[in-house]
Amino acid sequence: MKIVLASPNYPQLRGNTVTVQRIAENLEKLGVEIEIISTTDTNVIRSFPDADIVHGFHAYNFYQFLQKLDSKPPHYMVTITGTDLNHDLFNPEKRNDVLASLNGAKAIHVFDEKAKRLLVTEVPGLTDKVFVMPQGNHPSPPGLSPFTKEPDSFLFFLPAGIRKVKNIPAAISILEELHVQHPQLRLWLVGPVLEEKEGQVVMELVDRHKDWIRYLGQVPHEEMGSVYREADVVLNTSLSEGQPATILEAMGYSLPVLASDIPGNSGILSNEETGFLYKTRNEFLDYAEKLMNNNKIRQNIGQSAEAYVKQQHSSEREAETLLEIYQRILN
Repeated sequence: MKIVLASPNYPQLRGNTVTVQRIAENLEKLGVEIEIISTTDTNVIRSFPDADIVHGFHAYNFYQFLQKLDSKPPHYMVTITGTDLNHDLFNPEKRNDVLASLNGAKAIHVFDEKAKRLLVTEVPGLTDKVFVMPQGNHPSPPGLSPFTKEPDSFLFFLPAGIRKVKNIPAAISILEELHVQHPQLRLWLVGPVLEEKEGQVVMELVDRHKDWIRYLGQVPHEEMGSVYREADVVLNTSLSEGQPATILEAMGYSLPVLASDIPGNSGILSNEETGFLYKTRNEFLDYAEKLMNNNKIRQNIGQSAEAYVKQQHSSEREAETLLEIYQRILN
């Protein structure tokens, strides 16, 4: 069996790239031949490589790509990744393309039950094609870190491609307030600049607060484990998420996560059990201060998070489930 995984912005270091690389690696262990292509590459291909099934990631981007092909794949499935469900489906200019993408798919993959409920409530006719499978987690082993936090500092770590939806300036603004009371606070940012205008905003803020903020640039995924090991708390301040790999990775390293209370994040984190979810600026500040001031809370949350990820987000089970879906489509 040969499967083509079609991901937007591949191989740019984003969540979708991490996801498809993990899936490819584990499917290959099951004897599946895999090819990965980008659906947003400017050098557009006119037809897919020969394959039994094409597996597209992000319904809207995948459909836009399909329209540029001379011939469409006979069998395809779609993974809903986040903004396609939370934004594009409700955007009058994009909705019809999202619906066409999903209606043409043999199967539709969502990461959690909340996403399924939202999708089938909005488009009931898709119910029989939608299946839920959490993202797998396969953190890279920590090696020697090229970065070392300062002695006696407390390090918040925000891994994210720099674009507006990641809401990085808000994180800086809130932590700036906390830094006044806690001068040992530090913030590291990691990720490529994906939107130039937002990149300028973030870099100006980093430069203004360079005494306590560092932008580490784009770190290869295989080196991220060593960066996580330096952190005390991992942040996610996104306005929209599917099921962020960075949160799963942090939890896998037994790190407490402080994240915005949005569907993709709340589908992974249980507030004050496996992480912290904030709705308001004051909640963010309260939780951040609690994490800074209480080693026991950090340790307990981190251990609960690690146990949850091991139980619920097996990358091997992810690949086995996908293989079953592929076989069902072909049969």
